[in-house]
Amino acid sequence: MKDLIQTEVEETEKAVKPKTWKDIAWNITKVVLKFAVTSVLLYFVFRKVPLEQVKLRLINANYWWMLAALLSFFVSMVISSWRLLSFFKSIKLNLDPRFNFRLYLLGLFYNFLLPGGIGGDGYKIYLLNKNYKLPAKKVFWAIMFDRLSGLWAIGLIIVALIFLIPQIDIHIGIPLSIFVTGSIIYYFVAYKFFRDYTRYFFAAHAKAVAVQSLQLLAIVFIMIGQDFDGKYSPYLLSFLISALATIIPISIGGAGIRETVFLQLTKVFPMDESLATFLPGTFYIISLIVALLGIYYVIRPSRLEEGLPKGELTAESKQG
Repeated sequence: MKDLIQTEVEETEKAVKPKTWKDIAWNITKVVLKFAVTSVLLYFVFRKVPLEQVKLRLINANYWWMLAALLSFFVSMVISSWRLLSFFKSIKLNLDPRFNFRLYLLGLFYNFLLPGGIGGDGYKIYLLNKNYKLPAKKVFWAIMFDRLSGLWAIGLIIVALIFLIPQIDIHIGIPLSIFVTGSIIYYFVAYKFFRDYTRYFFAAHAKAVAVQSLQLLAIVFIMIGQDFDGKYSPYLLSFLISALATIIPISIGGAGIRETVFLQLTKVFPMDESLATFLPGTFYIISLIVALLGIYYVIRPSRLEEGLPKGELTAESKQG
């Protein structure tokens, strides 16, 4: 695991500051491959659902509800950065909340706009390890538990949505018992082997539920803007499943993957194909708009570190 963490730091450093022509070539290759995967997935999606149908939905959308969706997503990112701060506090890394949010936005920008290997999480590890001498291992696990809390929240909401969808012919006790058992094992392992990261464990996971709920609310707002009057639960469940599918970073910001998953799920749930394609596409655009805010700290990197209390790093966090 130590080698994996160090490799991630080194890969991120090479992506930020390529040292050789091989590093540059590899970064370009990864971008090309991701664009290729995204293009292929979208090609198959729009072979099934004509692009013109999705375009008409966008043109005729109620943009006030779209704005509400954008604001809902932005607030979810604020809470998401606050959630990450909880895990940083667990290792006694006292970052200024403003700096933490700026770094979070910069990470979003790297994930969406610079897909050549500079992952947002990897950049955080790289920056805190390089500039503030914080052990990469500690930052890695803080970010890992931040991600795990998000997956846990998705699982919780999926169980709740299963109860609302009659097409899923399964007793609610089965997924509920699986989730509860998994949650107990998850906390036991975290407490047994990563006790430091459980100091704000429950508060962080409550924030994770808030993050996912706000993103679902964004989807609801988009659907209201389409004058939708059917059942929301199949679309919301499909959205969460598509979110799980984007864990593997093989496309540009998850584009193509969400649409493909949504479209496949129209065979299972009673969903309109054009709306099932429009929703993830619109969510991607909203995510991209918020991610673009991070470019400010690329243009003016000096503004990123304003507010970071460098002197407040504890001896424990420095030594690891």
